[in-house]
Amino acid sequence: MPENQPPESDPFADLYGRLPDPRTGARPSGDAAPGTDTAPPSRRAARAARQTQEGSTAPEPSMDAAPPARYDAARRADSSSASASRPSGAGAQAAPRPTAAPTSSADRRPGAARPAADQRPTGHQRPVSAPQRPAAAPRPAADQRPATDQRPAAAAPGPERARTEAPVREPALVGAGAATASSASSPAASGSLEDLFTGQTTTHVIGETAPRAPRGRRRLGGWIAFAVVVLLFGGIAGGGVALWNTYGDRIQAFLGNGEPLDYEAGLATGEARVTIVSGDTGQSVSPKMFEAGVTKASNSLYKYMVDNAVGFTFQPGVYKLQQQMTSAAVLDALRNPANRLDYSVQLREGLTLKQSLELISEQLSIPRADLDAAVADPSRYGVTASTLEGWIFPATYDFDEGVTATDVISRMVQRTVQSLDSAGVPVEDRERILTIASIIEREARSSEDFYKVSRVIENRLQPDNVETHGLLQMDSTAQYGADELDAGSSSSSENALTSDNPYNTYKYPGLPVGPIANAGDRAIDAAMNPVDGTWYYFTTVNLETGETVFSTTYDDQLKAVEQFRAWCRENPDGGC
Repeated sequence: MPENQPPESDPFADLYGRLPDPRTGARPSGDAAPGTDTAPPSRRAARAARQTQEGSTAPEPSMDAAPPARYDAARRADSSSASASRPSGAGAQAAPRPTAAPTSSADRRPGAARPAADQRPTGHQRPVSAPQRPAAAPRPAADQRPATDQRPAAAAPGPERARTEAPVREPALVGAGAATASSASSPAASGSLEDLFTGQTTTHVIGETAPRAPRGRRRLGGWIAFAVVVLLFGGIAGGGVALWNTYGDRIQAFLGNGEPLDYEAGLATGEARVTIVSGDTGQSVSPKMFEAGVTKASNSLYKYMVDNAVGFTFQPGVYKLQQQMTSAAVLDALRNPANRLDYSVQLREGLTLKQSLELISEQLSIPRADLDAAVADPSRYGVTASTLEGWIFPATYDFDEGVTATDVISRMVQRTVQSLDSAGVPVEDRERILTIASIIEREARSSEDFYKVSRVIENRLQPDNVETHGLLQMDSTAQYGADELDAGSSSSSENALTSDNPYNTYKYPGLPVGPIANAGDRAIDAAMNPVDGTWYYFTTVNLETGETVFSTTYDDQLKAVEQFRAWCRENPDGGC
């Protein structure tokens, strides 16, 4: 016996010897047909002796526990030499093999050799009366057992009858067929080596890929992942835009690649007029140059003067300049007396009559007393009001040499009438529209706010207004009545709010007795065409940007006022 021959007690030795080679699919040598015992004669004799000794204690076989047909056929092949009616030789090995249980002693023919009891995968032989399964082999699956109607009767006359009555049914072994049969009647195989050899699973199941999630769930998961990615990149992009809007100029200045604040030399074209008044400096003149289209940015001229340590004294007057000039060219033009227009005057929107007369006197070199006398009687110019406040139209005027104060005032009043007629204002409503337009001019911060402020005024003037009880409550009117309109603060003093004068709209309902400043074309149009809205209040919450909050209820107005106060605390020098 070879040294590596399996011991007789190994229950799987015979099975391993009969399995085909997994690499080539060839059966072991000497295994002419499935189920044939290929063990040496000495080993078969030893097994037969052991089975004879153990026969008395083995339990009777059960039809439910019948061994698979292939193993049963191997048992009959071993006993074929002792059967009188069974052919011998190779033909006996190739004959069909029944799947029925082993026959009892009543099935044997006289003189025939006793058949082997049980050729199971263990390789052990036991007496016919006591077949036993290997201890480690699990009970075959239900669909692998022979059906009840396929089992032969217990008292079958012999092997020949068993072969004719019981059809051959091969057991489900390792392979694709076994996987199909077991999956219909048993849970999924665990994939262990033991399940592979018992036929409860296959190599296909062991290597099978995990099942995919339902299509609907995969699609939902994809959309969720896509939404997360979109939100992530959207947040990054939004944060980058906000960061750039806030610190873009500083970043460009730090990197040295920001857009130049000055136009390039040689681009100057057209004509522009800029008025300089007494007390103007580079910081106050710089925005005027930008608004007239002379410089590229509101701080171009001032920054140039600071960076180059330029000292300059600005002389009052109206100067004729060009658009798209460099800062250096602007200073050179202001030094040249030829660019100063001695008989021109420029008045901006929102000036009072007093402020306008001062500019006219300064720019046209007309004595102030002459101008005061020219405005003393408004009826000379067709105005029925007691004063010409609001009737001096803001614009740029050119006069001939030797012009008188009366000529100047007459021309400015006529320009106001022209604007009123263009806006479609009836003659009898001129004073009323100019009053509303003057309040809009002093209160509004942007072109859009002009028409909203006009709506607030109209809503407050309605007879059924119970929100404010008909009080206009405009700070500009209260400040004008107390002579504090240009006191340097946007908030009204206690004196202005309590002063007893016909301009105090905190004390008297309705409009004040007349205009409070010069109104331009836009303010007059807004007074005639207020936008739709339900607002009763408005508050400028940022004096630097002009942001204004419009409210319908007093509670919302209080919130806006608190917002303005918070801005003032953060900007103590902001003009609050």
